Amino acid sequence: MAKKISVKARAAARKQRDKWKNKIWYTIRAPRSPWDFKKIGETLGESDEHIIGRVYEMTQQEFNGDFTKMHVILRFRVHECVGQDALTTFIGHHHQTDHIRRQIRRYRGKVDDVVDVVSTDGYLIRLKPLIITQKRVQTSIKQAMRAKARDMIIAFASKATYSKIQTQILDGTLEEEIRKAVKPIYPVKSVAIRKSQLLQAGVVTDKGKTLDEIHAEEARSDAELKAKKAAALAAAMEEEEEEDSTPSIIDAAEAMEPASEKAPAEEAPVEEAPAEEAAPSADYDSMKVAELKELLKAAGKPVSGKKADLIARLNE
Repeated sequence: MAKKISVKARAAARKQRDKWKNKIWYTIRAPRSPWDFKKIGETLGESDEHIIGRVYEMTQQEFNGDFTKMHVILRFRVHECVGQDALTTFIGHHHQTDHIRRQIRRYRGKVDDVVDVVSTDGYLIRLKPLIITQKRVQTSIKQAMRAKARDMIIAFASKATYSKIQTQILDGTLEEEIRKAVKPIYPVKSVAIRKSQLLQAGVVTDKGKTLDEIHAEEARSDAELKAKKAAALAAAMEEEEEEDSTPSIIDAAEAMEPASEKAPAEEAPVEEAPAEEAAPSADYDSMKVAELKELLKAAGKPVSGKKADLIARLNE
């Protein structure tokens, strides 16, 4: 009985489908506005239903190459799949906890807040600003700075779209505006939007390039890159062929012929040394290894060794 069960189990295992063979690679793309479907990663999935809803995280340094923002984590959620492209929505960001902890010191003041704003295109966003003062401050000063920063953030968001809010959070523009607003109240050490969160989506804009246009641009850039690589490879091969070619060697041999013709054929090799010494060693130094080897072959001498050995052999 046990033998029959094991046979059935093995048969079922053979019939079991390999799920990895059915999975395909999806290209994760940033939102259309303001990033024009920029490639930000890849993921595996069996179908579109398995991809939709996934949250992809990456550092801002990986996203745009700004190494000063390596502590900022961006979050994107897949909302649609078009072919093998997974389109995402920016759902917020946050600073790493250890980075925030390093900003707060013993003799500094911390002013934080939670502000919910609505953009002009109907997106509800939660922003969490953090202000670090130069020294400890009284509670009344903290309240004044918090109220000033809140009013400035609400006024800014009421006149901006969600894409503009995203860009100005990530490039530090909004943080600089908060700094200017609260600086007259008390000197500040740093200002940061330590966290943002998309609470409710609004109207999706149609501004920006379409996905087909992005694909065409990527194909064009790939073709240009391949053409540049092919041109560089062809140039390298031409340089190698020029190094292996012998026109200059022939000229050098012709230049050496009069000196060799003047030397009597019956003289001993020792007496031919002055004729060979007529060519200065500086000429040999400027010649290539292949040219020196040709001269040694014409003289019936060995061609092995480094360039210095070849030159010494020609000067013998």
